Amino acid sequence: MRELWRVAEPWLEQAQDDATMLALRDMERAGLDILTDGEVRRESYCNRFLTALAGLDLENPGHATSRTGRAIAVARIVGPISRREAVEVRDVQFLRSQTDRAIKITVPGPFTMAHQVQDEHYGDSRALAMGFAAAVNDEVLDLERAGADVVQIDEPLLQAWPDDARAYANEAIDRALQGARCATALHTCFGYGHIVADRPEGYPFLAELNDSAVDQLSLEAAQLQLHPSDLTQVDKKTIMLGVIDIVNPTVETSDIVAERIRAALRVVAPERLIAATDCGLKYQPREVAYGKLVALVEGARRVRAELGVRV
Repeated sequence: MRELWRVAEPWLEQAQDDATMLALRDMERAGLDILTDGEVRRESYCNRFLTALAGLDLENPGHATSRTGRAIAVARIVGPISRREAVEVRDVQFLRSQTDRAIKITVPGPFTMAHQVQDEHYGDSRALAMGFAAAVNDEVLDLERAGADVVQIDEPLLQAWPDDARAYANEAIDRALQGARCATALHTCFGYGHIVADRPEGYPFLAELNDSAVDQLSLEAAQLQLHPSDLTQVDKKTIMLGVIDIVNPTVETSDIVAERIRAALRVVAPERLIAATDCGLKYQPREVAYGKLVALVEGARRVRAELGVRV
């Protein structure tokens, strides 16, 4: 999807570096404890990593069904999936060189990628997911070695195909994270609001993740209005709780954020809770995104002070 970029190829990497630094400085200025690179290099949350893999035909696409039921053009799997080379290692190295705070990097998860291709090689959805899992694992271990404090895999489609997820998702997730010693996280959600308008009352695939190897679960909770009691289903995990609605352009007050955190603390111990945004802020203007990050930090600081935690 190189046509998405407005900067010509000879200058693209430098432009991405500059944009990364702008995003990073905003996060530092807002006061976030764990920083990312703003994911400015990703053409989509899945595309950049998936299209770098061997075993895919990108020139003659096939079709798959999206979570909204639409037919979409996707890569065809025509051979064994493998990772040719590291995809995001330089991203981590650059980010590490720009800040001394904890850093996190994200890669697409194997279950989700397996539902975004047309399989003409494996003939079995579990085997396809495990092929992706091995490739993700190669990347995760390299990202850890490059300096990532947290590596997160994005698995939004667990919620779109929960029956498939129950059959083999945890197996694929565990394979993707095998051998990792850094903190590991998994993000799952229902897609951006303009894509999936109707949110269910809860997650169809959540309790099962309690038995996965991942350390942290990043959950959409603000827009979904997730009931805090749902968090008792994953009592073995650290919860990265979405307390910022990434679709509504209204910037939350720190009072709203603090109350959402307090509600979660009624069922989750403070040491197992991390306040976060629901998902990415890519569809919000920069000033709105920054305002929401400030509200996130101020709300978390308020609750920390109430708990007697050093701010």
